[in-house]
Amino acid sequence: QVQLVESGGGLVPPGGSLRLSCAASGILVSFRDMAWYRQAPGKERELVATITSGGITNYADPVKGRFTISRDNAKNTVYLQMNSLKPEDTATYYCKVLTIWGQGTLVTVAS
Repeated sequence: QVQLVESGGGLVPPGGSLRLSCAASGILVSFRDMAWYRQAPGKERELVATITSGGITNYADPVKGRFTISRDNAKNTVYLQMNSLKPEDTATYYCKVLTIWGQGTLVTVAS
């Protein structure tokens, strides 16, 4: 059974940083394309960043230059480093592989 567990969310002031983690079980992240999505209140879920099994990364325009997706194969975990956070980054962040979603972790950017 594949399971994804996100962690690392919280309250951070504008300009701050957070690192989200997505710990996977039942699947090897090194062999799969992985993605981070987010959903703000009242809005549709949107793609934030992806990393392919080959290590190629892509980012949505609103987060380019501020967010970095990476993975640690030994820990079977995918990360999302978020810097220079803005209030509009406030959302629940989800990890996804194939058709499987994690439960999400809430990020709130506010002073």
